[in-house]
Amino acid sequence: METRDNKKTYLSNLRLGEILINQGVIKPEQLKKALEAQQTDSKKKIGDILINQGVISQKQLNMALQHVYETDFIELKDIILDPEMISLIPKRIALRYKLIPLNKENNVLTLAMANPLDVNAIDYIKEYTKMDVIPKFATENEILNALSSSYDAGYHFDDLLDRVDVATVSDMSDEVNLSALEAISQEAPIIQLVNMIIIDGIKERASDIHLEPNQRGLLVRYRIDGILHDIRMLPVRVKPAVTSRVKILSNMDIAERRLPQDGRFQLRFGAREVDLRVSSIPTVYDEKIVMRLLDKSQGVISLDGVGFTEMQVQEFRKMIHNPHGIILVTGPTGSGKSTTLYATLNEVDSTQKNVITVEDPVEYKLDRINQINVRPKINLTFANALRSILRQDPDVIMIGEMRDSETAHIAVQSALTGHLVFSTLHTNDAVSSLTRMTDMGVEPFLISSSVIGVMAQRLVRRICPKCIEEYIPDEGIFDDLKLNITLPDKGKIKLYKGKGCDHCKNTGYYGRIAIFEMIEINDEIRSMILRKISSNEIKEVAIRYGMKTLLDSGVTRALEGITSIDEVFRVAV
Repeated sequence: METRDNKKTYLSNLRLGEILINQGVIKPEQLKKALEAQQTDSKKKIGDILINQGVISQKQLNMALQHVYETDFIELKDIILDPEMISLIPKRIALRYKLIPLNKENNVLTLAMANPLDVNAIDYIKEYTKMDVIPKFATENEILNALSSSYDAGYHFDDLLDRVDVATVSDMSDEVNLSALEAISQEAPIIQLVNMIIIDGIKERASDIHLEPNQRGLLVRYRIDGILHDIRMLPVRVKPAVTSRVKILSNMDIAERRLPQDGRFQLRFGAREVDLRVSSIPTVYDEKIVMRLLDKSQGVISLDGVGFTEMQVQEFRKMIHNPHGIILVTGPTGSGKSTTLYATLNEVDSTQKNVITVEDPVEYKLDRINQINVRPKINLTFANALRSILRQDPDVIMIGEMRDSETAHIAVQSALTGHLVFSTLHTNDAVSSLTRMTDMGVEPFLISSSVIGVMAQRLVRRICPKCIEEYIPDEGIFDDLKLNITLPDKGKIKLYKGKGCDHCKNTGYYGRIAIFEMIEINDEIRSMILRKISSNEIKEVAIRYGMKTLLDSGVTRALEGITSIDEVFRVAV
């Protein structure tokens, strides 16, 4: 007599086979042969039989099974599991049902399961955790591997360091056993140690993680809200293994320790998808590693969320709706230029316009925007990509950075032939960009004809909303500053600061906001550019027409209680 479970398995196999046939992966006779083979060994799954027969690959099976299970397929090797999530379900239960917790949001727990149709397992977890469950599909092998490593990861850093069995390697030695080092880098303690460094960085809102070698070991530092913080010192003996683990993740050459290298990798942390750009440079104490964290789950913010005042956003929107010309966003590295450009592209009507970008690298993928990643190694530079773009009938072009004379000239020619061009430059203020373009060999008459606006920006830290407090500053605090804004009467000026609390880790700040300096190029300024008038004189004219400097914008934000006056002075004076 056929049991209910046998009937369910048969139907599941039949559906899997039909899906594989419909996808063109197998033929009906191959499915029939596999089903016949299963009759001699009923414990073998039909998918495994097809793989053993060389008919399909593991990837093809996984893609088909997600249709059988009616849920998404998750690759656990790309996911860093949070120890807090792991602790929700004991290891014995996770092993019994072959599942692992991925993420918790509100009262909903997302699980990776070898069999997402296992109703008994789902009901048990619902009862055990008192939460609703969303099952996702992952392979049994990946779940078992994750269980063996992740459930032993509930260690603190000191515990993990004690478990790392690595002989000390001299900082100055070039003789390193690469095969042994690679093997150590793939062991559970080192994997967990690196994972914990990254997890803590994500939780602490770090934009960058620095691994700095010195005589005492490997210093871990996080850049949070633009400021570097020392986190912990790892001992010398684990330094080569930690560095190698990061390089392996980034597809970098662990044998090359004398030259700079770049790499990148992606990971998932719960429901968040994080892109890490990795850079290594040789120092006198071995390699220094920097990981730039880009949380893609946050998406691209709008222009209203960048930090513009109401008047500034109106001026900028008016500027970007010109049919042609160049708009430059300037500032040092890490001042939020790319974020502003992405927010700007979101404003462009890409349903009626052909928008193409050239970036190094592409940070956010945008719908209906054609994005090109430059690759200097194969000679796909900004300049070469731009030449090809002009044959693609673009309406709007975004250039990640105007780095050289050739790129600048092509950008100008693009603007003069009816295209709207966005780009960035590394200059200290808005007016300096005009001088910088002249230094790059662009003639003044071309600059005056093509540039329609320039905006400089900086990022300042926001005062923590949980511990903000008001105070009366010294009366002469603004006396020596040349401000172009109306200040409250003396004695009525109020400023704000963060006292420091658990929410902001006693820093007094939480998050950042941009301040701006914006010039719209009018006829008088065009005439001054043509006559090669100095930047200072152009700046005075721009102020006369209503331009607010970075300092003006910062002081305005300080008076509003958004940032502190100390923070404004740090970035704008």
